[in-house]
Amino acid sequence: MINDKPTEQSAEPETGPANEQRQEDPGKQDQDYSMYVQLTVSDEYAGERLDRFVSSSLEHFTRSRVKELIKTGHVARAEKVILEPNCRVKPGDLYDVELPPAAPAQPKAENIPLAIQYEDEHLIVIEKPAGLVVHPATGHWHGTLVNALLYHCGDSLSGVGGVKRPGIVHRLDRQTSGLMVVAKNDRAHVGLSEQFADHGREGPLTRAYTALVWGEILPAKGTIESQIGRSPKNPLKMGVLKDGGKFAITHYETVAKYGEAENKVKQLGGGTGAVSEVTCRLETGRTHQIRVHLTHLGHPLIADPLYGTGFKSKADGLPHALKQAIEALNRQALHATLLGFSHPVTGEHLEFTSDLPDDMKKLENLLQAL
Repeated sequence: MINDKPTEQSAEPETGPANEQRQEDPGKQDQDYSMYVQLTVSDEYAGERLDRFVSSSLEHFTRSRVKELIKTGHVARAEKVILEPNCRVKPGDLYDVELPPAAPAQPKAENIPLAIQYEDEHLIVIEKPAGLVVHPATGHWHGTLVNALLYHCGDSLSGVGGVKRPGIVHRLDRQTSGLMVVAKNDRAHVGLSEQFADHGREGPLTRAYTALVWGEILPAKGTIESQIGRSPKNPLKMGVLKDGGKFAITHYETVAKYGEAENKVKQLGGGTGAVSEVTCRLETGRTHQIRVHLTHLGHPLIADPLYGTGFKSKADGLPHALKQAIEALNRQALHATLLGFSHPVTGEHLEFTSDLPDDMKKLENLLQAL
């Protein structure tokens, strides 16, 4: 949890003026940092629901707002994030609560360069770089794709997506690069949204991603089907679940394998390659779907900071230049390389391809030299 402006004292429900001042600040419109408070459970709240306890302690926050904070990972006990609003509290428990900055009324236009592949009066296709957040959210109120689109398109963006998501019909993770299409009017927004909701099962939408993964997947071509939901072991991650979650389908195909694994016996997929280049096509669109599915097979994406941390040591067996390139990548090796759809107004089938960005291309060149 972020502690940009920490407070020194814990906040009992009956805390006096110091706590009142601390509670006023989160509501100010000019607040651009997260605040951090600590709440200690007193005897009178024994056995109470967590959301009721927190909302009672922070008089300027409604219970519904507190529920949202809990479900989005802003409340922790003993450095462990708590995601269940109905969790029962005990006297003496200390809860850390992050109070995000107030959201602006609407995103502002910002002069951020866009790599545009196609544009007409109805839609725009761009190549999103790694590191660019798609729409404003906690911790990223500025410098997003939406801010850039507002500057480029002006008032023409579709309003169907709401104030924070004008024109957005799909998204890519912050550190995933590649092709995106954005609607510039409501007619295009509705038509594109219908295609993305179908995920290409029966409609014209086609999407493909290039991933660089650890090891060699066997069989080299296949389909992964599972339930994906919040990981019970780490609520900040998604995972494959036996019960619950949402059904997800990923089709994959290995297009190249590079090098030899140091220890063939330990290759979970049974192959001997050190690194593989894989093409993935989605039949559903779940959070972190490709990253979760390939990790589940035992082949996480190279440099994935969330799902690939247990494979960092594998880089030690690679040539020095390649190891340095992997360390410099500093994001999952995943790029949206293909995007095809039916134009929502003209009906024309459009298809776009995107070359690997420089950071992944450097990796690929070094791997090909193995």
